[in-house]
Amino acid sequence: MAITLQVEGMTCGHCKMAVTNALKKLDGVRNVEVHLQEGTVDVDYDETKVSVEKLKEAIEEQGYDVK
Repeated sequence: MAITLQVEGMTCGHCKMAVTNALKKLDGVRNVEVHLQEGTVDVDYDETKVSVEKLKEAIEEQGYDVK
């Protein structure tokens, strides 16, 4: 399953790494691509192991807003 999340507040390489690392720690996340210019994060994940809510929580815990 793949989803694109709108994330506000990401501006630099550190932001990209923080979001990527937070998502990759979740069981079931296969791939993460952060697009700073667009303010989006593409996540490829196993929906039987992790929910969209968990993905959003992991990003929000890093201090970013998910729309």
